[in-house]
Amino acid sequence: MDSPQVSRRAWLLAAAAAAGCGPKKPTGYSGYCFVANQDSHSVAVVDLTTFRRLPAVPLDAAPSSVLAHPTRPRALVLGPRAGTVYEIDAGTLAVGRRVRAGNEAVSMKLAPGGAAAWVLFRDPAGLVEIPLDSLRPGRRIHLPAAPDDFDLSFDGRAAIVSRQARTLTLVSLDRAAIERTVAAEVELTGVRFRPDGQQVLAASRPDRSLTAIDVLTGRTVVRLPLPLEPRRFCYNLDNGQLFLTGAGMDAIAIIYPYQTEVAETVLAGRAPDGMAVTESYLLAANPETNTVTVLDIDTDFKLVAVVQVGDGPREILITPDQQYALVLNERSGDLAIIRIAALAARRYKNAPLFTMIPVGAKPVSAAVVKLV
Repeated sequence: MDSPQVSRRAWLLAAAAAAGCGPKKPTGYSGYCFVANQDSHSVAVVDLTTFRRLPAVPLDAAPSSVLAHPTRPRALVLGPRAGTVYEIDAGTLAVGRRVRAGNEAVSMKLAPGGAAAWVLFRDPAGLVEIPLDSLRPGRRIHLPAAPDDFDLSFDGRAAIVSRQARTLTLVSLDRAAIERTVAAEVELTGVRFRPDGQQVLAASRPDRSLTAIDVLTGRTVVRLPLPLEPRRFCYNLDNGQLFLTGAGMDAIAIIYPYQTEVAETVLAGRAPDGMAVTESYLLAANPETNTVTVLDIDTDFKLVAVVQVGDGPREILITPDQQYALVLNERSGDLAIIRIAALAARRYKNAPLFTMIPVGAKPVSAAVVKLV
């Protein structure tokens, strides 16, 4: 007996139903990813709607970091050896304005409220305000010693550490004045404010420790010994956990900043480096194995997936819509893109890349700029 024929209409309906049961087709993000390429003295631009590379923006200095302008479709790029901040317009893909405020810079952060950027300079030693409306040097706070790292609090303070002087300097941004300088017993290499601004967490790589210091008094609250040399910092989205990576252990140290205690350490692949978080996942770059390790925050940091990316991944950032993780591969000079939704179905398995885009020589920092 012959099998009944299937009508074309029935076949199309069945195909549509099957497609509806599959994974939802990914959509792009309406913005550009600006990537600082240190060795090629340029900023690559990737269209996150089409996932295509646009013409790169050449610079006259090696860039080290990129920030997204808080209100306009522009990127701010720091060239530390030139002491210069460049502003790149997302519409023209060219440097529109630039400002030089010193000889050698260290790093750059947006001020609370986003009206200015503050740039930390090693030569001359100081913290300089760059208002974003004028992009000209504003207030300048002179520092007593060459600085190495700084952080800004939501309530208008800066914390600056100097390895050479073994000091922590607390600054009022509103008054553009030093409030106090705290002498440290160990060599301080990094600093972050506790999210409520009441304590500073100062890291020491040589000492393998994290020291909590009271902002109002400058007194040490506690010094926490660590199983690794703290180099990278990352808060979770509700700021209740601080994640640290560094040499000495193939793991991430988890700190409870409000209880000032080391909660635990979790394995995160070989020599984890840069990190990023979503609502559910903690992602860590593993430059020695060219992978990204993904841990589930909601299930006590159990392994979700390992993603093979390019050569030498170090920096990871998440798109504002939480759809994609963008991974900078320093040695291979490309941008690996991971679709976050694809991780849920890949527990304990190798997860695929969404795509890989060449960007330039030694990408070291990136920022996502939303298009208006």
